[in-house]
Formats: sequence, C-alpha cells, structure tokens
Amino acid sequence: MIEIGRYNDLRIINKTENGLILTEGEKEVLLPYVDVPKNIEIGENINVFVYMHKDGRLMGTTKRPLACVGDFAYLTVVDDGEDGAFMDLGLDKDIYVPQREQKRPMFKGESHVVYVYLDESNDRMVASSRLTNYVEDQDIDLEEGDEVSLLIVDRSDLGYNAIVDNKYIGLLYTNELFDQLNPGEFRKGWIKKIRVEGKIDLSLQPMGYGHILENKDAILDELKECGGVIALGDKSRPDEIYERFKISKSAFKKVIGGLYKDRLITISDYEIKLFVDNEAD
Repeated sequence: MIEIGRYNDLRIINKTENGLILTEGEKEVLLPYVDVPKNIEIGENINVFVYMHKDGRLMGTTKRPLACVGDFAYLTVVDDGEDGAFMDLGLDKDIYVPQREQKRPMFKGESHVVYVYLDESNDRMVASSRLTNYVEDQDIDLEEGDEVSLLIVDRSDLGYNAIVDNKYIGLLYTNELFDQLNPGEFRKGWIKKIRVEGKIDLSLQPMGYGHILENKDAILDELKECGGVIALGDKSRPDEIYERFKISKSAFKKVIGGLYKDRLITISDYEIKLFVDNEAD
C-alpha cells in the first residue's frame, strides 16, 4: 500500500515521455525525469517521497521534503490569503494551511511550527498550527529523567512550549533557562515531571544523581586548573553559574554540597576552594 506524504520503496515498471512509472503492485506513481537518478533501469526498486498532485495524480520525488505526514516541523509561509496560507515544504509543491487550522493568522515571510497530516477527503497533505489537537496526551510512554528530543515551538507566560519526540508537548520554565531559545530550534532535553493531566515539565539538563557525579568531576577538574579557587558560591547569580558550568544554580548547589560533604572543597557566599587539610602533616 502506498503511503502518501511518506517515503515508499517502489518498483519501476515503465518509461513514458513525462517520467518513470512506479508501483507497489496496485497503484501507479509518476516520477518526473528531473528526479530520476542516473543508471537506473526498469525492474529496479527506488525509494521516493509520494504526494498527490493538484490534478489528482500520485507523484514521486527523490528530493527530501522538510516534513512528512505525521511530523511536526518549522516551516515558512510563502503565500497567504483569506482562505489559508501556503508553506514551503522544500519541494516544487507547497503545503496548504487552511484558515481554520491556523492558531493565529499566518502571513507571508513568517515561520511557524506546524503538524503535517493527510486530508482524508482528497489525500492531499495539509498542515496545522493548532498543535494541541495533534499531540498525544494519554498513556505517555515516557518516564521522569528520560532524555528526549525537543522542537521549540513558541514562548508562553511560563516559558517555552516544545514538541517532545515528535509526539507530545511540554514546557520549559523561564526561571530554569539560561540560554536563548528560538522557535524551530532542536534541543536535547530531559523529562522533569509528568503531571496527572498529561502535561510534561521539561529541562535542558539531565535529571538524577548520575548527572551530579559528572558535574562533581567537572568542577573538581576546573578547580585544579584554576589554582584551587573559583569565584562562584552559594549566593552567586544563576546566569554566572550557567555561563561557567552550563548547569542551573540548583544543580550547582547540589554538586558543591556533595563535594563539601566529601571534604573536597570549602564553600563561601561567592567562592569555592579545594579543601586543604592543615592537620595532614
């Protein structure tokens, strides 16, 4: 069965004046000659992206689209009108976003994160910026501490919304961020908390004790390279800590607290030092 809006492995069965004819055994797909690789023959298989042409024919291309059906992607508006907008899909064919599927009006030149799906009435690819209608919020197959892929969507009152593993939506809280985030940006993230109502709290830093151990080693190494003293302590600003170690102030305090308990450092408000045992001799 041919999957429209996705990649398909199809067999070449014929040549016409317009291109090669491909099939999976039932339906036929036209692959224009401009997309035909060199030295490929009838009877061979080829992997192509399949979409519905405006005249109702199934078309194939060897070009790589910016998104397939089922993907969330950051696309740019190339045309807008009263009924909807068109976004660049990276192919000769743009993708349509009906007005009813626009969270806010789209205008030419803007970029938005959208979900790509198949219009069952005509088998054409369309997109929507109403993302919450397409994310999964039941039976979330994730656990706290899991590493995930994030697609930054937009800014809200609390922080930044992000698509998680191309399936869910979560939130990065502003007071836990020290990097500039931009819509359309991909980031590595971690699951901080999964709430009862299906909402997901996210972090840009790993969770758990293993991360603390890694940072212990990093801070000790840095102390040794800096002559045993670093001008950061309990009352240092979060942005100063993040600029130096790429961790939050909360994580930093856990790490230096562990190092202090192990009698490896001493801590003051704005400084940490390697511990020197004056009674060792």
